[in-house]
This record gives sequence, structure tokens and C-alpha cells, in this order.
Amino acid sequence: MERIQEGTLLWEPTQERKENSNLNHFMVWLQQNRNLSFDSYDKLWDWSVSELEAFWEAMWEYFDIESSTPYRSVLSARKMPGAKWFEGAKINYTEHVFRNRDSEKTAIIHTSEVRPELREVSWGKLYEDTLAIQQTLKKLGVQKGDRVVSYSANNYETVVAFLATASIGAIWSSASPDFGTQSVIDRFKQIEPKVMFTVDGYRYGGKEFDRLETVQSIQSEIPSLEATITIPYLQTDADFSKLKKPISWEKATENTETKGLTFEHVEFNEPLWILFSSGTTGKPKPIVHSQGGMLIEHLKALTFHCDLGEDDRFFWFTTTGWMMWNFLIGGLLTGTTIILYDGNPAYPSTDTLWKLAQDTNMNLFGTSASYITACMKEDLKPKEKFDLSALQNISSTGSPLQPEGFKWSYDNVKEDLWIASVSGGTDVCTAFVIGAPVLPVYAGELQCRGLGAKVESFDEAGHAHIDEVGELVLTEPFPAMPIFFWDDTDGTRLYESYFDLYDGIWSHGDYIKVTDRGTCVIYGRSDATINRGGIRIGTSEIYRAVDKIPEIEDSLIVDIPSPSGDSHTPLFIVLKEGYELTDELKTSIKKQIRDYCSPRHVPTGIYAAPDLPKTLNGKKLEVPVKKILMGQPVESVVNKGSLGNQQALDYFLEFAKEL
Repeated sequence: MERIQEGTLLWEPTQERKENSNLNHFMVWLQQNRNLSFDSYDKLWDWSVSELEAFWEAMWEYFDIESSTPYRSVLSARKMPGAKWFEGAKINYTEHVFRNRDSEKTAIIHTSEVRPELREVSWGKLYEDTLAIQQTLKKLGVQKGDRVVSYSANNYETVVAFLATASIGAIWSSASPDFGTQSVIDRFKQIEPKVMFTVDGYRYGGKEFDRLETVQSIQSEIPSLEATITIPYLQTDADFSKLKKPISWEKATENTETKGLTFEHVEFNEPLWILFSSGTTGKPKPIVHSQGGMLIEHLKALTFHCDLGEDDRFFWFTTTGWMMWNFLIGGLLTGTTIILYDGNPAYPSTDTLWKLAQDTNMNLFGTSASYITACMKEDLKPKEKFDLSALQNISSTGSPLQPEGFKWSYDNVKEDLWIASVSGGTDVCTAFVIGAPVLPVYAGELQCRGLGAKVESFDEAGHAHIDEVGELVLTEPFPAMPIFFWDDTDGTRLYESYFDLYDGIWSHGDYIKVTDRGTCVIYGRSDATINRGGIRIGTSEIYRAVDKIPEIEDSLIVDIPSPSGDSHTPLFIVLKEGYELTDELKTSIKKQIRDYCSPRHVPTGIYAAPDLPKTLNGKKLEVPVKKILMGQPVESVVNKGSLGNQQALDYFLEFAKEL
């Protein structure tokens, strides 16, 4: 495909579309209820981030958030970390999912490689199953604050398990069944779960993966586990007998009582779920998000920035190990029908998801830049093969969507299409650089900064600038920020993760440019995280896998964004004396990473380096090596005086020239 210049205008919404948008309805509401009038999105955003308390109070009232007790203040103080939102309020996330729902309407559509038929589940059925699982969890002694974990697929049962967990004020955490044994242990062992939901295996790309032995290994390392709720998925007659106190899904969903769901109201700032960082500098960090923060942010983002409502159908390709699963489930808060797919998006062919869009009358198609790139490479033309008349929006995240990806979508999917490339992440479990249905679409650019999110681009001195690439920062508190890291009693890990670079300012770890018209361009991670198809993993997880191979002395991996929207992830290894990098060893390394981490994070190339550059105290220079391989001059990214082995840089300087 021919190149297209970044910033080229590709689409503008009609006046009718603007007026019918949820965002416009909110602006009318502000005029009628607050006497506030804004003639542009930019002015609305300026008000939302300068008058934080007024904006978030408006969110509370507009969405009619229910609380068993009144809040004392909207925001305790404009400080980071430590800001408290809506103190005194007691709410429940699941209660807001089910309120005012038509029990006959479709809540969830789900399909998978294991069960390819499309199945629809009504709100009534979802309620009944959530009630039954709530009863089962209570009988197992699960109470407010207990942890419930899932090693399950992106299926209907996992949604039910989460809603039941949240309804009683317990804390949810999940990992995808393609995560390797140690990756799951490193996550779940930290939070000492009481109950685990699990499948027996999964199917991906036509291949079956039995995970029962993996689950046994995981459970043997987590002494806090008391029971397992088992979901036969890969095999209907799977043998779960060796797991801790197994209870079948069939048994767990037997409703032995007639009363309705009960809701444990928790403080606005108390935990809803724990997501995990990628573990770049050690074990993954357990990031705790609040019930209230997720409730109010997801209502805002999905209603205004995704333009979703009760008559819409919302899909995002994700696994249960990515925060986009949590974001997708948030669609239920708006009454939207959510669509689940579990499997390889390119199996049996790359147009599988486009067929899904047709068959489900999908309105919002959520995907990754790498999937769009794959469609481009295969020269797909979905509009010629499928009826996509219901499709209104393509949203993309995981990595920056290149200008050519925008153009391909208009040429080959649909001419009248709202494309929203969005960015946020696990740390906030939302997108805060996002789309808006009232704004035009420019090639390669994200439409706007989200309401209530004071996103700016900082130079190295900590000054905001326009039309320059800098660090993505948040300069005001935001309800979706983590309330704490699990077992980080003094807040040190939280502070070092986000506030170390600029004191009192959230530093996100992405490169961003904010244009003079309010759009944004994301240039990838400014840290060492490996991001493949939107699934992030830390380098330390790769190293733990590779370290088990006896021929290898040391290793270093970096993620280099490419113009195609994907990335190049070379793995550099230092071999022990007497060994060579053979094809057999490369195969062994790839298998080890596939088994211990995930298939998505197998390196794109493996190279033998004589030595790895390290600091005087032995820390590997991941970010400097990444920057060198991206073409930045060595003197601007590393102080050679801080190295214990300066000569090790020579190999990477030569490699950069070849790259």
C-alpha cells in the first residue's frame, strides 16, 4: 500500500451523527443542568481537567451512580499519589451492571475455536448464573476482601465468575490459560487467593492445549487456595479430580435458593480487581484498582468516547490476561451487548473476525494495530466479502496504528467509518488518549485526550510542550489510577513506578506528541516492556524462562517498534564457553519462552552477542540498547562512565547499523 502522510484528514462525522452522540447529549445536559456551554470538544476537555471536582461530580449525577451512603467530598486533595475520590460513598460495581436491565434482551454473544457456534445469553440468564455462583462463593466462605482468581478462557463463564466475585466485595484477578506456569505463580502467589476458577485447556490456531497439569503445578505453589470451580472447556469429560477441592461449574450454578442477588457495598476507594504489570524489573506488580474508580471511568469512557448504549454490540479481541478484557466487560455497565471470542483471530483465516462482525451485527470492532497490519499484508478486502452495514467504529490499541492502517480501513472495510486509535494501559485499566464521535479522523493520530484526564507531553526538564515528542504524563489526579500495589505497605513501589521521574506527576512510560489541534500521536514505550499484539510482558519473565537453558550464560531482549505497526523483538544471548548458537538451540529457546511465558512473546530473532552492557552494579542496559537500535546516538542514551564493560556496546552499535 502506498504511504500516506501522518495527519491527513480521512473522515468527518456528519452533523446528524454529532447531534445523536452520547457526548452531545452530555453537553446538552451540562447546558440545562449546570448552565455550562461548550462549542467544541477542546473547550469541554479544558473544563473537565481544570475543574476536576465539578466534572467528576457531573459524571456521578449524569450516570445516577447509586451509593448506600453519601460522599463527603468529590476529591480529597489534588495530589499524586494519595488522592481519594468520593470518600464516604459505598457502591457496588455488579449492582450497576444489572440495574434497569430488560431480562429478555441479549447481554452477551460468545463464540470460540472450541465452540464455534454463536450463542446468545439474555440478561435474565446472566443474572441467574451470577446469583448461583454468588451463592457458591459464599458457601465456600468467600467474603469482602478475599481474592478470587481465574485461569480461564475469554468465555461466558469467566464473566459470570467476575460479576459474582465483585457482587460480594471480593477481589478479582485473572490470567489467560496460555500463560506459562511460572508466570501465573508469580502473579497469584503474591495475592493469596482463596478460590480459583479454571478451564481444563484451550484451543488456539486449530491446536489443543491441555492445561490440567499446569493448573496442578500452579496450585501446588499457592497454599492459600481452598477450592477450585472447574469449567470443562476443551473436553466435556475433563478430569479435575487432582485439583484442590474441585466443584464443577454445573454444580456451582445450581440455584438452591430463590432470593435475588445481594450486593456488598464497599467504599468507593476499596479494591475491585488486581491487574499485573509485565514484570520488567522483577515479579509482576499487583496493581489494585478501586470499585468506584473503575465504575465511573468505564461509564464515562464507554458512553462518551466509545458512544455505546443499550442498542449497541461491542467487541474487542482480547484474552483474560489483558486489561482490555476488563474494559470489554465494562460495556455491560452501559447496557451494551458484549461479544466474546476465544481463539486465534487469524484462524482458520485472517478474515475470521470480519465474519464475526457480520454475523453479530457488530457496531464497535475493537482490535490491535498488528491485526490491521496482518489484514493489510494479506490484501484483505472485508467490504467485498461481508455485510458490515452495522459497523460504525473500529477501535485499535496495543501499539500505535500507523497512517497506512487508517487508510486501509477506509479503503477496504467501510468508507463511512469512525476509526479510534486509543492508548492507556494496565496501570489505569482504561484508555485516556482516545476517540470521540464528534471529531474528525486524521491518519496516524489519536483523536483526543479523554475527558477528566490531564494528559500532557513533557520534555526532560518537566515542561509541557506541543508538537514535540515527550514523556506521556498525567498532571492531575485521575479516578482510574491504582489505589495501591498489593503488599506495598508504605507505597514505595507505587511511587517508584509512576512518580519517580517527575515528583507528584504521573509518568506513564509512553512517548507522546500532542498536536496544536488537540490530537495525539503515540510512539511506543519509553521503557523496556515487551508488547506483542497488545499483550505486554516484562523482560524479567523472558529471562526467567531463558535462564533455565543450560547453554546460555545471559540474555537481553528489547522491543523495537516498526513502521508496520508491529515490532521487532531481538533476543541477544551470551553463550557459555564451548557452545554455539545452532538451529536446534534456537528452537529450544523459542519453545522455552512459548511454554513459560506465552506464544505471543517468542522473539522475532535470536542472536549471539559476546557480552551484554551492564552498569557498575550489574544491571543490564535494556532501555539504552533499545534506543541505540532505534537509531539514537549512543552518547545521548548512555553514560559510558557508568558501565562496567564499555566494550560490550560495540556489538550493539554494529547491529544497529545493520538493522
